[in-house]
Amino acid sequence: MKGMKTNKSFSKRLKVTKNGKIISRKSGFNHFNAKQSRTSQLSGRKGRIFVIKNKPKSHLLPFS
Repeated sequence: MKGMKTNKSFSKRLKVTKNGKIISRKSGFNHFNAKQSRTSQLSGRKGRIFVIKNKPKSHLLPFS
């Protein structure tokens, strides 16, 4: 059965919750965190809601 494929590089960076919300990582927290305060370091661990419209969402994540 042929159909749409999931964009794997995109889907690995996102998480789809039980209710269908999409969560991504905050940008800018990969390295150089030693000079930041501890609270800002830990705030980088939290995800943020990734806003995407339904049409691109269906093209990038068709099976989630």
